[in-house]
Amino acid sequence: MASADARHAVWLRGIEKQFPGVIACVGADLLVRPGTIHALLGENGAGKTTMVNVLAGVYRPDGGEVWVNGQRRFFQSPADAIAAGVGMVYQEFRLVPTLTVAENVVLGAAPRLLRNAEIEERVAELSAAYGMAADPNRPVWQLSMGERQRVEILKALWRNASVLVMDEPTAVLTPSEAAELGVTLRAMAEEGRSVIYISHKLDQVVAFCDEATVLRQGKTVATVDDLQDVDLTSLAEMMVGSTGGGYVQRPPELEPGPEVLTLQGVSALNDRGLPALTDIDMTVHANEIVGIVGVSGNGQKELAEVINGLRRPTQGQVSVKGQDVTDAAPGDRYRLGLAYVPEDRIGVGLAPKMSVVDNAVVRSYRSQRRGLMLVMDKCVKFCQDLVERFGVRAGRLHDPVAGLSGGNLQRLLLGRELAEQPAVLVAAQPTRGLDVQGVAAIQGHLADQRSDGVGILLISEDLDELLALSDRLLVMYEGRVVAEYGPDVTPRSVIGEAMAGQVRTS
Repeated sequence: MASADARHAVWLRGIEKQFPGVIACVGADLLVRPGTIHALLGENGAGKTTMVNVLAGVYRPDGGEVWVNGQRRFFQSPADAIAAGVGMVYQEFRLVPTLTVAENVVLGAAPRLLRNAEIEERVAELSAAYGMAADPNRPVWQLSMGERQRVEILKALWRNASVLVMDEPTAVLTPSEAAELGVTLRAMAEEGRSVIYISHKLDQVVAFCDEATVLRQGKTVATVDDLQDVDLTSLAEMMVGSTGGGYVQRPPELEPGPEVLTLQGVSALNDRGLPALTDIDMTVHANEIVGIVGVSGNGQKELAEVINGLRRPTQGQVSVKGQDVTDAAPGDRYRLGLAYVPEDRIGVGLAPKMSVVDNAVVRSYRSQRRGLMLVMDKCVKFCQDLVERFGVRAGRLHDPVAGLSGGNLQRLLLGRELAEQPAVLVAAQPTRGLDVQGVAAIQGHLADQRSDGVGILLISEDLDELLALSDRLLVMYEGRVVAEYGPDVTPRSVIGEAMAGQVRTS
């Protein structure tokens, strides 16, 4: 079926996709013109990855239409999408380290009549044509991350991709490698290919891309036809938006209590060995909520992990209630009074195959045992009290926790962490993906804990939530705390500028 408007290289129209307990896309749209670099923007969980996985044939949409190069497509697999001209370069590379560059490029797509020498010659010609230096004979394990990315791009070009999807393409690159990538992508666009560019680095988006689509909560909320007419602050505000789902009334002012969490000169690396945090200083007092705001990918995840002992800092000190816990295990930090609600509810926060009871007592099992043995009656009673106190709709307590909805999972997780009255709580994205009722319930618990003397570090991508709940707001940009504001007196535009790295000095 031919499109009525073949001017679009890609047209994802009204895409709907739902997973168990999560609505990823709700009628989202994406239009990409031939010969352009099109940015797909949005916070974590906005639906970007789901959209491009539909385009790449990884997911089948529950509703909507997929058009590629003027033809409506019904992809059953990634192979169908590749055959239609869609190439995908994932953030985590799909290469075989023991094979050479040439072997990786043609793997699964090498003409049978070509000899190895001819394949290597063609791969060398292809890399030279796009200014990507790559020795066809080198094993991939010897390559830098930037060189490996070039191999992924060459794989797509070898298969004659007319549409190339780049997922966080500069996350593993040095600044010079990122600049080289921008030149390569521009050469591809000038040749008539289309690039879909997913990134949280807004300065690179403006530098590399022509147009942009912004997703929020599974919907397309903005399109930008010319990125040269938009500044970084406006893009950041589009991504964060104003959801209207925040707290309608600020908690009453309280006098801050003693310091319960302190970071001094903390630096850390991300999973790829690149700097994620640089010289972080911050303090959280009892009776206050300190909000962390920033475009996702600026070190928030690593900050939470360092505080809670899941990632070792390269330098600096973390203290809880004045005691150095930099080298302490997560369990020791919890017993000292540090509670943690991670952004990954299932996987990090809870064990999906374990029962509701088991998940409820895993932090406080010492008080539920007699000698070395757990007393099941005590465990069940503890769980029942927690379920009632935090309004968890759990059904049978001995069933796997994976059967709970997202809101009830979050209530259970928060209740477990607060069960033994911690001194400080680190809450990362505590209301993400919840309905209005679930958001209100979690925010209410946070406000109550603040009133009860708990110090809270709230990491969220919902700016309204942070503005409503926080006593102080710290802005993170490229792994640094670049500004501190009073949320109730600071204009949203000033915060947006700081999120884009533009901090006012006056």
